[in-house]
Amino acid sequence: MGKILTHLPVKLICGFIFKENEILEKAKTILKRKFGNLDFTSDILPFEHTDYYEKEFGQGLKRVFISFSRLIRPEGLFAIKITTNKIEDRLSFQGKRLINIDPGYLDLAKLVLASTKDYKHRIYLNKGIFAEITLFYSGKSFHPWLWTYPDYQTNEYIEIFNAIRGIYERQIK
Repeated sequence: MGKILTHLPVKLICGFIFKENEILEKAKTILKRKFGNLDFTSDILPFEHTDYYEKEFGQGLKRVFISFSRLIRPEGLFAIKITTNKIEDRLSFQGKRLINIDPGYLDLAKLVLASTKDYKHRIYLNKGIFAEITLFYSGKSFHPWLWTYPDYQTNEYIEIFNAIRGIYERQIK
């Protein structure tokens, strides 16, 4: 029988899909009030890997990733996803979202994303929220699984998560 250990705190990250920079800044401000200061913000990247969001948001979408200085307990991810959904609703206009916020966390071994959608590779957390391991760490870098979203498979995104992992690694030492 294995000994039950407490998991180390993990690094909270959020990915954003949006069109207008102003709405991104509003979302980041709200999130900073709830979860603390940021220690990483990616460059603004074009979001061109799917047209899934175009009907709701329009064309010319962008992507940004952030991470927070304060570490979190991994079991709290479901509550963070509920919070980010409420922020999306608060920032919506005429029933349409203006921003998509994808929270997750990383530790030394993996990147985990929260979702409201179930699928064969997702695990139920609580209150309608699921989790998936989107990337795994091996050989000094993150790597995708067969189910990993195409954009998360790009070198650009993997470099972002490797950089955030480096920040996290220094934090837990």
